[in-house]
Amino acid sequence: MPVALVTGASSGIGAATAVRLAAEGWEVIGAARRLDRLSQLQGVRPQALDVTDPRSVEQLVDAVPTCDLLVANAGGAFDLDPLADADVDTWARMYDVNVLGLVRTVQALLPALRSARGQVVMTGSTAGRWVYEGGGGYVAAKHAVAALRDTLRLEEQAIRVSEVAPGMVFTEEFSVNRFGGDQARADAVYQGVEPLTADDVADAIVWVATRPAHVNIDVVQLTPKQQHAAHKVVRA
Repeated sequence: MPVALVTGASSGIGAATAVRLAAEGWEVIGAARRLDRLSQLQGVRPQALDVTDPRSVEQLVDAVPTCDLLVANAGGAFDLDPLADADVDTWARMYDVNVLGLVRTVQALLPALRSARGQVVMTGSTAGRWVYEGGGGYVAAKHAVAALRDTLRLEEQAIRVSEVAPGMVFTEEFSVNRFGGDQARADAVYQGVEPLTADDVADAIVWVATRPAHVNIDVVQLTPKQQHAAHKVVRA
């Protein structure tokens, strides 16, 4: 049975991906800070993980000695402020979880992935290709994720390296976290739009992860039909 580790698995895309992989017959370790949420995922083994804590990430080496697939999904956006008003500490937090957390996790799992001739699938974003007002911090972080995917693809010959980059996705927490818990402001983002769901993105991740071993899917970008670009959303 192939083994998959999914980070950021306590909610949203990570939770949907972990459950889907388990249903497809994988042995799945779901990793996140909130163990109580992980324990609710059917067929998924919980693993405490804070990708911003090097010691927490180091524990993956013992917890996941065999790994065929790393779904590096942990991340998030924490503001929508213009550059002139941006809080540098908030930007640093975004960089830490989206970029440095990814690097730490990949470094910890690389020996196991090399041994298995496995695969890394990174959860990127259209923000790794498009820019938009107020998105400077998150856009910079997701551009970095795209660069890391390209770099790792060149450097690692024994494993496959892929990125799934969704556009507007509705999850319970992403926009609420971005707007500091302001539910009304978060809901307004999706008003009049049928966004992607976490299951839509999980479907793409699982498809990428289940291609034949000689096939590397470099990037899959998916958006809602109404989203033509970062700055142009056609609303009903």
